[in-house]
Amino acid sequence: MDLIKLREKVQFSEQFRPQILCASPDAKVPMICLEPGQEIPAHPSGTGVFYVLEGKGIMFLDGEEISLAKGKVVVVPEGSERGIRSIERLVAIAVHIS
Repeated sequence: MDLIKLREKVQFSEQFRPQILCASPDAKVPMICLEPGQEIPAHPSGTGVFYVLEGKGIMFLDGEEISLAKGKVVVVPEGSERGIRSIERLVAIAVHIS
């Protein structure tokens, strides 16, 4: 079992780079920290669950725009095109299942 202190893991940078909190052959848990205007380009992937800890943004999911804000959870089906653009400083946790 790993105990992760999320607040200690929050890191912002000029170029987005996810902080991988946990990884296994079947799943990974990245922390997403985006400054306003930063973006993760749309891409297909496995099933994903995204939980917003703070901030606001937009998730692009198969051409649809979904508003992101603190406390929201988005479940993304396997193979869906997804991307995120931050409106204000955004911190989220994702669980990607292969």
